[in-house]
Amino acid sequence: MEIKRILPSEIEGESFRIIRQELSEMGKVVPADVEPTVVRVIHTTADFEYADTLAFSDGAIDKAKDAIRRGAHIVTDTNMALAGIKKAILQKFGGEAHCFMADSEVARLASEQKVTRAYVSMEVATKTIDKPLIFAVGNAPTALIRLRELYDETGYKPELIIGVPVGFVNVVEAKKLIMEMDVPYIVNVGRKGGSGVAAAICNSLLVNM
Repeated sequence: MEIKRILPSEIEGESFRIIRQELSEMGKVVPADVEPTVVRVIHTTADFEYADTLAFSDGAIDKAKDAIRRGAHIVTDTNMALAGIKKAILQKFGGEAHCFMADSEVARLASEQKVTRAYVSMEVATKTIDKPLIFAVGNAPTALIRLRELYDETGYKPELIIGVPVGFVNVVEAKKLIMEMDVPYIVNVGRKGGSGVAAAICNSLLVNM
């Protein structure tokens, strides 16, 4: 097997070329508007199944980019996802990225209510940040469940919900709850996902503004 000699600055571009070539060889046709997101998630995971399982509400990409241009903030359910987001691009449009999982008040409320910190942090974000919000959930289905409850209880509608938690307990069900809402979404159907996937989806929007 021959090792390719490639400049560090060219590695990502070559990876994307390989992914697109292999998708074509598999006969998978990805709609043009969502293709950059699908390719970036595959790049992050090396898992081509995402070409089949990533689900997008109508116009989700354009609506999300419009929200970012209007200064939307991104709220994640893990500090890992927060760390992976290209915040410098977000800041150019007046946006910021947040994670409330380490917040002492979130921890206190979660303990009192006997729920997860991710569950509490979603509502705290809506009350704390007076900006359009994009939620990027890659770990906790309870975060998605709380977003659905807020929608049902108060009519709250964020600009976009990225619902890609990974796991086995309530993961599939929570994703379905989001897909039933009248809110733009990007959801990975099934058990797969993760913080890296959530960050990759955010970055696919930011680098293609």
